[in-house]
Amino acid sequence: MWIDTHCHLDAPEFDADRDAVVARSRAAGVARWVLPAVAAAHFEAVRALAHAHGGAYALGIHPLYVDRADDADLDRLREALQRWRDDPRLVAVGEIGLDHFVPEAVAGRERQALFYAAQLKLARAAGLPVILHVRRSADALLAQLRRIPVVGGIAHAFNGSPAQAAHFLALGLRLGFGGAMTFERALRIRELAATLPETALVLETDAPDIPPHWLYRSAAERAAGAVSRNEPAELPRIAETLAGLRGWSLTQAAAQTTANAHAALPRLAALESLASPEQPS
Repeated sequence: MWIDTHCHLDAPEFDADRDAVVARSRAAGVARWVLPAVAAAHFEAVRALAHAHGGAYALGIHPLYVDRADDADLDRLREALQRWRDDPRLVAVGEIGLDHFVPEAVAGRERQALFYAAQLKLARAAGLPVILHVRRSADALLAQLRRIPVVGGIAHAFNGSPAQAAHFLALGLRLGFGGAMTFERALRIRELAATLPETALVLETDAPDIPPHWLYRSAAERAAGAVSRNEPAELPRIAETLAGLRGWSLTQAAAQTTANAHAALPRLAALESLASPEQPS
């Protein structure tokens, strides 16, 4: 069994064929997905999708959405975490974090930091792990995590230094690897994937984003109409890259990354005992 620990199945890119995307995922052996919200307006949608398709979800406000969020959205997050605290499919607070890469987001670092710290406190109060957005912001994320410790989680799409990786691991987080790892020129990501402790790694697609190399399209190709949409069904092929880098069999890669996902997001393991997907309440 494969677990996609980061998939935006609620994204509009999937509106036309979401059920087919889920069917392809299951046919490929991806039995579980974690669907992180990016805005308060999306909380109901990710929860409904998780229940409808047997997945899991996380609730949070993404750093690239904080400029369009109201301060009251933090209260909405607090209320949602309380309302659904007993929902076994709610596995984390996320996607939260800091983005120091996107130019327009850089200008809003103070607001990003405010929302990040507030959401760490909510995660700690709820006893939930976090799913972190990390883009040129690892040191700032770590500094806040040391001040506001949580019960673990995942640093999504990790692309930091070995030292930064070690600090996240020491704080109880796992590190997410996906499509970027499949590019031969992604030397740092591939080196990390090959050399980090085997318990550090979880797999993700970030679908519809971060397509693997076989789906990549240049800007010119996209302008001409070429599609470059990632899907959770691509996860086993992405896993082949990880297995090759580490000298693992695919069976070993599946078993290890599934165990790591369960350790990072403990409620995921409990979902194995649930029956067929249920309707949201």
